[in-house]
Amino acid sequence: MADSTESQTAPPTASPGGGSPDGGASSDESYLERRTLRRGSAGPLLLTGLGVAYVVSGDFSGWNNGLAQGGFGGLAIAAVLMGLMYTCLVFALAELASILPTAGGGYGFARRALGTWGGFLTGTAILIEYVLAPAAISIFIGDYVESLGLFGLHSSWPVYLACFVVFIGIHLWGVGEALRFSLIVTAIAVAAIVVFAIAALTDFHVDTLNDIPVKAGAFGANSWLPFGILGIWAAFPFGMWFFLGVEGVPLAAEETKDPARSLPKAMAAAMGILLVLALITFAAATGARGSAALQSVGDPLVQALQPHGTPTTVSRIINYAGLAGLVASFFSLIFAGSRQLFALSRAGYLPRFLSLTSRRKAPYLGLLVPGALGFALAAATGDGARMLNVAVFGATISYALMALSHLVLRRREPGLPRPYRTPGGMLTSSVAFVLACSALVATFLVDKEAAFIALGVYVVALAYFAFYSRHRLVATAPEEEFAALAAAEAELERG
Repeated sequence: MADSTESQTAPPTASPGGGSPDGGASSDESYLERRTLRRGSAGPLLLTGLGVAYVVSGDFSGWNNGLAQGGFGGLAIAAVLMGLMYTCLVFALAELASILPTAGGGYGFARRALGTWGGFLTGTAILIEYVLAPAAISIFIGDYVESLGLFGLHSSWPVYLACFVVFIGIHLWGVGEALRFSLIVTAIAVAAIVVFAIAALTDFHVDTLNDIPVKAGAFGANSWLPFGILGIWAAFPFGMWFFLGVEGVPLAAEETKDPARSLPKAMAAAMGILLVLALITFAAATGARGSAALQSVGDPLVQALQPHGTPTTVSRIINYAGLAGLVASFFSLIFAGSRQLFALSRAGYLPRFLSLTSRRKAPYLGLLVPGALGFALAAATGDGARMLNVAVFGATISYALMALSHLVLRRREPGLPRPYRTPGGMLTSSVAFVLACSALVATFLVDKEAAFIALGVYVVALAYFAFYSRHRLVATAPEEEFAALAAAEAELERG
């Protein structure tokens, strides 16, 4: 639980070597002055757009692979359960974000509830998600560009490089400009999904939904659950694709106008939009083309509109819109990763120089370092599916820890001022916690290697924290001050 000793150790002046370019400032004030974001840049509309942008690429591809794990019925149940998990989690995080509206997001919430170890575990899991997901999506963007014959490219690595250079450049320009760009691209992608649904539903056939052959011997197997009951569980990670990333909205808290009010409104609105998009995408696509035909294709929406393989005007539009959806998610995930890295670095959990900000108040190293790593991974492996599976594993760990943080703070600090309160209270976050743990286990059913890669990253990160950074935390960082205040109050009560 929250401990006072570690949160108070090693103020900025205590780093070995004294004041230095890597973050050893001469005073607490100057240390934080060099690590500030642009306040008041985002309102409810931009935040809602950010929440949808994180996710919208998942409507265009990826989710359909769950049909190969659970069939139509299995994926449908998995998507409903994952939709419930994300809805409950979003409501819990909205309360936590109104209590502590800082760039730390999940790390800050867990730091108060679960101590320094809990904060670091949560922040690391979020980083795994937000560093690897953009790398994976850059690969998908490259595949789209190549398949569409754009720019005459026959190799995708120039596309990966262009994505990171151009879109990180926009982020360096400023957060307001970045979020407005994200909103425009996201609106194009959402409009395309609506156009797709209208076109596909005109050719909807119920009998094509359950056309995947039943697997012999699978427990509980039938035409709607061709892989049996276990197929529902195996489809969890793919049901998450309709919502993966929406939990990142609180990371924009320090750049938000009136965050205690704006964040809960934006998170609820984004989640509502994503639930509607998931429903119409899943039903329209499978009903138009059939589950069997879509279970392993890379462009399910396009294929759903051309059952005989002949492109149509609408299918071409959707094909290009899919590229817009990928760009929106790539762009917004870069934002989320940079803010989580910024907060962990500012508090000393990661090297402090990573949290330095530019004259335009952008965490430039927090953008450039993960960007360089993401490009290197994309160019070296070209395995977007594996990287996305690793990202999903990190995400499920963070979900469980963030839901647990809500439960702990509700029970341990019931009198804590809460400008927004989660509907359903602890029951809501309990549902999120149980489903997150179930989704975490399900990742092993889909891709054991990806799960073990994520665990390997965790081991290295934990070693760094255990032997080095936990002794050099910055007590004046907002999330650390918040936790230290709780420890001080608890000490007074005991005294």
